Amino acid sequence: MWGRSASFILEKQQHLEEDKKLKQSQMANPNPNPNPNPNSDLSAYYQTRAAHHAVVTSDWLAQAQAAVAHLPGGTPPPEDLSGDTDKRPFSVIDEFNRWRKQPDLAEAVAAILALASVIRSSQATTMMELEIELKKASDSLKSWDTTSISLTAACDLFTRYVTRTSALEYEDFNSAKARLIERGEKFGEISRKARRTIATLSQDFIFDGCTILVHGFSRVVFEVLKTAVQNKKLFRVLCTEGRPDRTGLRLSNELSKLNVPVKLLIDSAVAYAMDEVDMVFVGADGVVESGGIINMMGTYQIALVAHSMNKPVYVAAESYKFARLYPLDQKDMAPALRPIDFGVPIPPEVEVEKSARDYTPPQYLTLLFTDLGVLTPSVVSDELIQLYL
Repeated sequence: MWGRSASFILEKQQHLEEDKKLKQSQMANPNPNPNPNPNSDLSAYYQTRAAHHAVVTSDWLAQAQAAVAHLPGGTPPPEDLSGDTDKRPFSVIDEFNRWRKQPDLAEAVAAILALASVIRSSQATTMMELEIELKKASDSLKSWDTTSISLTAACDLFTRYVTRTSALEYEDFNSAKARLIERGEKFGEISRKARRTIATLSQDFIFDGCTILVHGFSRVVFEVLKTAVQNKKLFRVLCTEGRPDRTGLRLSNELSKLNVPVKLLIDSAVAYAMDEVDMVFVGADGVVESGGIINMMGTYQIALVAHSMNKPVYVAAESYKFARLYPLDQKDMAPALRPIDFGVPIPPEVEVEKSARDYTPPQYLTLLFTDLGVLTPSVVSDELIQLYL
């Protein structure tokens, strides 16, 4: 299981009373997830390519809002074409799935926007009722894929963030609810713009004539490279194939459309090609308290090779992927499985490793580009501890 920091224990004490009330409500009115993940044998992490776990404060909001103030507003949620939206009771899973239809929207952000809709549609008349309803919706979303770091993080973060607004600040519940809706929507909007902020911050580290190694397909890394193209920078990219799902092929195809010189590598050729590389750029499914990252399988070995050859390893990750987790080794993570096709029959007595991700310790990472700024791994740890004390 995941290791937990001392901050987790402190926060657990603060929320003890709330948890007791919530458990009593759930025992009185059980509400199992009506929309379970249809493919329970395989992690939805790799069925949908999730992103992962998060923390935020009012300072984060102020900084991020200032950074993206020049960007256009968010896109409204996709319309429900079934024609009977008003006739059906609100379902957070349905709302989540509607947001997920947008191909460029991260799963974590879709969860945040769905939870904002829960507050908007709630019929609660007290803050306690609203918090209980929000908690139930959060649990329903998290049960959709229990291995997704970003989905669990986004739900926990959203609930923690919006309910920090005390009803005592307002004279009536409706005013408090309006404030919660406002903060929830603002949080979702800023989270959606994080990718663009990261792309802007990373441009000073990409220079003309450089060669960049990337692993698999990361939407935020692709945004970084696309922004570099728009800034008229000249560079080439080495893409790993990203077996077994071959996500690197997708990235190479997208970069080719932008007229970026691309070379496709088989995963085992990373060390062979590292002499050509000036820097490594990877995304992250989660940034943990140690400053290390959890990402698709193969990231750890790439970082090891790059570190041994003095090549910088840069991580591009949105701040809602910051996780209150502390893995000690590769086996200290909840498994996220994916299908593997070797192209030939495998005898049943042969064990196949199906884990979808690995853990890269902080000593093999150079910098992390986030919407909070450009951070070293040690700063990630310090800020997480301060946020949760």
